[in-house]
Amino acid sequence: MEQYYKLDRVRELADNDQDFIETLAAAFLEEVPEDAERLKNAVALNDYYTTYQAAHKMKPTIDLFELGVLADLIEVQDWGKFEKKDMDISEKLEIVLTAVENASAEIRSDFSL
Repeated sequence: MEQYYKLDRVRELADNDQDFIETLAAAFLEEVPEDAERLKNAVALNDYYTTYQAAHKMKPTIDLFELGVLADLIEVQDWGKFEKKDMDISEKLEIVLTAVENASAEIRSDFSL
């Protein structure tokens, strides 16, 4: 439990209300993997605007669940925001996608979702 994510901030936000913590975990699973797929596709298409939007939307949740890849996600976001055509962002993207995948699987298991 909590190898790929941490619940410290989630518990604090939820004031240790277990039902609310479970609701936040379910919201993570509902939104973050979908946003990560959108991010992956946008980067593949060099769609800078969508890359920026998807990464920006993911930031608060990635931070809240402390996946440890916030700095990498911000780099991907900035790649989109500033249209850094001369930069290869694939390595940072892969770090973010792997973290989301690992955390999603673990949250699904830990919360039986």
